[in-house]
Amino acid sequence: MFQEVTARPDFVAHEEAVLRLWAETRAFEQLRAQTRGGPKWSFLDGPITANNPMGVHHAWGRTYKDLYNRFHAMLGHELRWQQGFDCQGLWVEVAVERDLGFTNKHQIEEYGVDRFVEACKQRVFHFADVISRQSQRLGYWMDWDNSYFTLSDENNYGIWGFLKLCHERGWLYRGHDVMPWCPRCGTALSEHEIATEGYAERTHLALTVGLPLQERSGEALLVWTTTPWTLPANVAAAVHPELTYVRLEPAQPTEHGWRGVWLAKDRVAALQAAGVVRGWTQAEERLGSELVGWRYRGPFDELDAQAGVEHRVVAWDEVSAEDGTGVVHIAPGAGKEDFLLGRELGLAVLAPLDENGVYLAGYDWLSGRAASGVAEDVAANLEGKGVLFGREQYTHRYPVCWRCGTDLLFRLADEWLISMDSLRHQMMDAAKEATWLPAFGLERELDWLRNMDDWMISKKRYWGLALPIYPCEHCGHVTVVGSRAELQQRAVEGWDEFDGHSPHRPWVDAVKIACEQCGATVSRVADVGNVWLDAGIVAFSTMGYYEDRERWQQWFPAHLVLESFPGQFRNWFYALLAMSTALTGHAPFRTLLGHALVKDANGEEMHKSKGNAIWFEEAAAWMGVEPLRWLFASAPLERNINFGREAVAEAARRLQPIWEVYRFFVTYANLESQLQLGDWRLEQHRSTGSLLPLDRWLLARVSKLVETARARLSAFDARGYTIEVERFADELSNWYVRRSRRRFWGSTRGGDAAQRQAAYDTLYVTLVTLARVLAPVLPFLSETLYQQLVRSVDANAPQSVHLTGFPTPLAAHDAVLDEMEVVRQVAGLGRVARKSAGVRVRQPLARMLVAGTTAAQRAALRQHETELLDELNIKALELPEAESLQQYRLKPNLRLLGPRLGALVPKLRAVLEELQPSEAAALAHRVAAGQEVTVEVAGEALTLRPEELLVETLPLAGYAVAQDGALQVALDTTLDAALEREGWARDLVRAVQEARKAAGMALSDRVTLYLKGGAALEDVLGEWGAYLREETLALQVVLAEPPAEVYRESVTLGGSDVLLGVGSA
Repeated sequence: MFQEVTARPDFVAHEEAVLRLWAETRAFEQLRAQTRGGPKWSFLDGPITANNPMGVHHAWGRTYKDLYNRFHAMLGHELRWQQGFDCQGLWVEVAVERDLGFTNKHQIEEYGVDRFVEACKQRVFHFADVISRQSQRLGYWMDWDNSYFTLSDENNYGIWGFLKLCHERGWLYRGHDVMPWCPRCGTALSEHEIATEGYAERTHLALTVGLPLQERSGEALLVWTTTPWTLPANVAAAVHPELTYVRLEPAQPTEHGWRGVWLAKDRVAALQAAGVVRGWTQAEERLGSELVGWRYRGPFDELDAQAGVEHRVVAWDEVSAEDGTGVVHIAPGAGKEDFLLGRELGLAVLAPLDENGVYLAGYDWLSGRAASGVAEDVAANLEGKGVLFGREQYTHRYPVCWRCGTDLLFRLADEWLISMDSLRHQMMDAAKEATWLPAFGLERELDWLRNMDDWMISKKRYWGLALPIYPCEHCGHVTVVGSRAELQQRAVEGWDEFDGHSPHRPWVDAVKIACEQCGATVSRVADVGNVWLDAGIVAFSTMGYYEDRERWQQWFPAHLVLESFPGQFRNWFYALLAMSTALTGHAPFRTLLGHALVKDANGEEMHKSKGNAIWFEEAAAWMGVEPLRWLFASAPLERNINFGREAVAEAARRLQPIWEVYRFFVTYANLESQLQLGDWRLEQHRSTGSLLPLDRWLLARVSKLVETARARLSAFDARGYTIEVERFADELSNWYVRRSRRRFWGSTRGGDAAQRQAAYDTLYVTLVTLARVLAPVLPFLSETLYQQLVRSVDANAPQSVHLTGFPTPLAAHDAVLDEMEVVRQVAGLGRVARKSAGVRVRQPLARMLVAGTTAAQRAALRQHETELLDELNIKALELPEAESLQQYRLKPNLRLLGPRLGALVPKLRAVLEELQPSEAAALAHRVAAGQEVTVEVAGEALTLRPEELLVETLPLAGYAVAQDGALQVALDTTLDAALEREGWARDLVRAVQEARKAAGMALSDRVTLYLKGGAALEDVLGEWGAYLREETLALQVVLAEPPAEVYRESVTLGGSDVLLGVGSA
């Protein structure tokens, strides 16, 4: 009837076969047609960067995206099925520069911006194709012919409309500020980029420098810096007005005649320990406010750039005494905080660097040199002047370019920004409209929104959004163009040159417009936009906001947005919120789901440079993508995954119980010559056999699985779903199949045919239902099961499991589940009791007592008595109505009661010793529950706290006891000779079954059994021979040494050796 099933799934082979099946049957296209016109469910994809192949870390988010899309499609919802590619910006530019062998952006202009931009486009299209194929290998269903690209005209012009709106509301402005700057890429980086992934461990030369005071001969301020390149731009030294500063004097005259240095008192010990001022002693003490106004000679006053600069001490509340000297060197043209302080105090601003990080003219021997390479020469220069007091190699976290890894500099530049003052609180209100998973995500986003600076949106690069900003050099008026049509309308030259091209450099640069105010011809700013503008607009550009507002409203806001959260609170989530709040006043999503990071097996971040990066194809080839998907779906959202072969293998092991039950069913079904299977749909299930209570339990249990799976996936709780599936698989395998195994043994072994049919019907509909439940998360495994179990026997069934809809649970089933739950709980306690007594399960026991039950529980245990006794291999079940099977002894806690009761303690002890067993049990249960008890002692009612009594459990002679809450199970462990012989018979059956496997026998093969042993063996066979033959399919049992040609091995039976042989009958 069915194809043979291997012991373990070959996931890779099954997945390749399923991919071919989907292509041949056009399963995805059928699903789209089937759901068209259904309730709309909107998923908004975060665009993956089309700059490299997928790493395994991408598979986590893409697994989530696929499973929730598939689930809602199986519910009958219509989806857009659109995924996106992030195309523009430094990601791609740096990679193309590397391919072309470029080391700086000036080489781009020499090469030709048009050729460079085309190369960027081609790289994007190439890797978009690679990622599409990789995603399909993952099982990710999308309309791959309708992916969105952030380089598209729709996307770029959509951002133009947003920027025009910001301009009209007065939020867009050009800022003159010190920015984090990458000298390699020649552009500023935004606060969002730095905060997300812009720091690395770096070791730099740090200098302690003396700044000679002009009015205090021989004295100097000590400053400390980890950026010696900024010292030529120094204009001030800052102190905290409320800190205490001291003048230290040297014990001996110094080489350069220093008579004293000033630093924060709290930093003296650290600098003495470092050897900077070792042996110097305190001579004077002042508050920082008293130092304000002192003038000093700068470290590089001889430079032309320093002409006219008066260096003085200023007050600054941000000065700290936690590191350095407590005196801060201020260079407003080379530090962001310095610039803000300088603007507040009216300090001179020296901007020493060009866009390549090279010193400008006016810096003498430094001019023309890269700032990154002058630290040692700066130190040597200062040492020659006698002002270098200390040097060290200092390791710290320092900002770096997130794309190329270059150490950032801080450079004065003009950039375009969006003011967040008006938008900030609107965004916070919008964020609160949505559900954030995990829940802490909302507070993280709100914290970022509370503290963020204005949004820097410009970059001095080439491949990216062309900012539609036209500042007039004649009158200063700024025009922002909001669409292609508006650009054409305003154009006064260059339109024909641009027409037919995408709105990218260099083509759009040709278009000039007339100034709205003065009529002068105006050019576009050369800057391109921040890449997060590209991704932030997709809630509008991909849903038709600018083309068909009515259609857009059907899909907005999205039901779900999800990405890896560590950086996206400051980037994509932020951009989505900012742009949607500006355009609509609302969040663009109803639920935002974030997940943590995928790291290597040792918990280290994966990087190509470290050699620990794992590409998607490599991981998929290990053992297929289904274990990957299960690993990702079952992971806690907020916890990083340490990814490696063992983690994938463990996920595969957790799927093995499902496969084994599937294999069990197929194996035994193939032995049935006249098996008739019922309907595979749970919703229409009608068994043709006689259902036993165990069958009714399984149907109720699989219905509960369907109900729970629906609820968990609807709540975007994939982990909760996987927990429930694994729990169900364990109960299916270790309860239903084990308890029902004999019913599947076939008509040749006799048994009730109607009960056997009911067992097959029940397990069949359960497995098919399980496949349908698994379909969203395990699309390949579920399809493999469905094709074998359904399509091979029902040609009229839907061609794919993904076309069957998500199953619907049967009607009320809680009562059936509650009944079996107490049975399984008692069985579990029975196994615990056996283990504690060291009695193997194959050894039958005479009786079991269960106490602490309710009337309903006792009824359930009686109804399922046969299954329970068979499970535990016990002859009889007794259900005494007593609350406890155990006896307890209570004693006073002398440490607590001695001081409180004094002479009453001995009387209390006597009362406790005289308690009846039932009275002692009642008090012991109250103590265990943390409740107070009342005991009458010498005519006085004493109220005792639970910790004031000590409870001992007395062993129940001859029994092994286990307890869970009020429920107690006791097994009679006394063995008579008959029980021992039966146990040996069961041991012998087990040994023969293992020998059959070792001999390569099929399940249905009849055998001849050879046994050679002593009197104990003959006693067992005399009583249990028929049982042995039936269980092992032995046509005959020969009491002789096995012949040489049969499989043979030695086993132990009742302490004696038995020679066992298995041969074909």
